[in-house]
Amino acid sequence: MQRLASVALRLNPRVTTDMIKTRLLAAGLGHRITPQGFLAAKGAAACAGVLFGILLGGVANGFGGGLMFGFILGVAGFALPGMVLSFKTRSRREQLRAQLPDALDLLAVSVEAGLGFDGAITKLTEHMDGALTEELVLTLNEMRIGESRHEALKKLAERAAAPEVANFSRAIIQADQLGISLGRILRVQATDTRNRRQAAAEERAMKAPIKMLFPTVAFIFPAMFLVILGPAFLNIAKLF
Repeated sequence: MQRLASVALRLNPRVTTDMIKTRLLAAGLGHRITPQGFLAAKGAAACAGVLFGILLGGVANGFGGGLMFGFILGVAGFALPGMVLSFKTRSRREQLRAQLPDALDLLAVSVEAGLGFDGAITKLTEHMDGALTEELVLTLNEMRIGESRHEALKKLAERAAAPEVANFSRAIIQADQLGISLGRILRVQATDTRNRRQAAAEERAMKAPIKMLFPTVAFIFPAMFLVILGPAFLNIAKLF
């Protein structure tokens, strides 16, 4: 594993283990895969791609084809784990954005009912599941082992890699520093986050017709023209 990880680092020297660790945390895989394991997976995929490409290309096109296929599949294998990680990060970010407004409402109700922030998070974890709950549980555990609330919330913002969660963390920190009512801050954050989610949904809905235009032009229009104009072309062909 160490050798494969070193191969991956040599192939991309700009990447460090700290950067990989941050990306794994953002994807929710920080506790399942170590940075060294991820780099080893990239190295193994690159080596497997090179060997398979050489064998496939060598059988089909000889030595030159083997080298070309080996290079192409090696690059693809090296990039594949990063693509999967980016997909997981985007998926988790969307989950955090979708769950945050409801979580903030529940936190606000709990705080207004007399619970402290730690107790409100505990109550939240009893009624909700998902990516946001996992992050908040980790934040709560960090506070329980002695970290300050400010440091735990800063780490939450770094792990989540979602602007809405970062805004929530900064708002809680500022509320503690300035002595502002925590329930009021949570209500404002919940409303703002819900409005942003609605605006994002409306933006995606407005982009949908444009995205549908390409498959429509590529697949539906040719078939429609064939059905409409096909008989006419056949009749014209009979005349000649």
